[in-house]
Amino acid sequence: MNSHDAIVIGAGQSGLAAAHALLARGSRPLVLEAGTEPVGSWPHYYDSLTLFSPARYSALPGLPFPGDPEHYPHRDEVVGYLRAYATRLDADIRTGQRVAEVVHDNEFSVTTEDGARFTAPIVIAATGGFGKPHRPALPGLDDFPGTVLHAAQYRSPEPFHGQRVIVVGAGNSAVQIAAELAEHARVTLATRKPVKFSAQRPFGRDLHFWLDRTGLDHLPIGPWLPDGFTTPVLDTGRYRAALQQQRPDRRPMFTAREDSKVIWPDEQREHVDAIILATGYRPDLPYLSTLSTKHDRGISRQHRGLGFIGLEWQRSLSSATLRGAGRDATHVVRKLLR
Repeated sequence: MNSHDAIVIGAGQSGLAAAHALLARGSRPLVLEAGTEPVGSWPHYYDSLTLFSPARYSALPGLPFPGDPEHYPHRDEVVGYLRAYATRLDADIRTGQRVAEVVHDNEFSVTTEDGARFTAPIVIAATGGFGKPHRPALPGLDDFPGTVLHAAQYRSPEPFHGQRVIVVGAGNSAVQIAAELAEHARVTLATRKPVKFSAQRPFGRDLHFWLDRTGLDHLPIGPWLPDGFTTPVLDTGRYRAALQQQRPDRRPMFTAREDSKVIWPDEQREHVDAIILATGYRPDLPYLSTLSTKHDRGISRQHRGLGFIGLEWQRSLSSATLRGAGRDATHVVRKLLR
């Protein structure tokens, strides 16, 4: 059994930010990563993924994002950045170490799937909110004879050339994927509510400049945020125009399914080849099944020494993003080491 100052589970953006914050306060963390390298889920996202925040607002503490600060980094640029960040960290990062269980007595005992066991007084769960794709209970989805993919499995539009495709969802990824597919297939964006847009560059500056300047980006979540708030689709005008041109078109969610056909609310029946679910993710914390995952802004309510980083809406609008991971990590580590 190996004892450490702290154990960080996950070496994506949240885990690397946690390791940086721990090192800055004199702690020597062990970072356990299930994958083959410390880059989180980024290599598995679709090929054309581009950040909606400029490089200036897409960095972790201690290392600016390379290139023009105003450019919008591509998926592969983020992967390269995280590789470089991990290399610069003076931390014990071990890949291929999927954590199976965490138990707590006087301290935490962390066991990996291959049977290795480590102990520490502090554990930070940093596997974030993007490891567990959410598949909603849509009518007839379980035995649909065509292709059903979550956005986590989607890579590029070429395999869908000439097909009839439904993309389910109203967020940034849903709209981006649907617009890309519409250049190759006949696509409908199926949503429960109309798509909400926000200008990418209001008054000539990127939205993140204004969020940062006003303090909204890191303001703690509270009563100021309306009930039912969802992140709007950031748009330069391209995606709104695509929907207006019905490439893709937008319809209310289908209500039923018969064989390969879906039934729309107006009772129209239509053959569909593929359904892509851009329906988000849920926290990926199976290793905490014996512990409570209730927390207050990243600090466990029941287990002293247990923290969380990378959960959506954990503390602010920017939680679970590259730009917010460092702030959340600093907060959580400061509280845990107090």
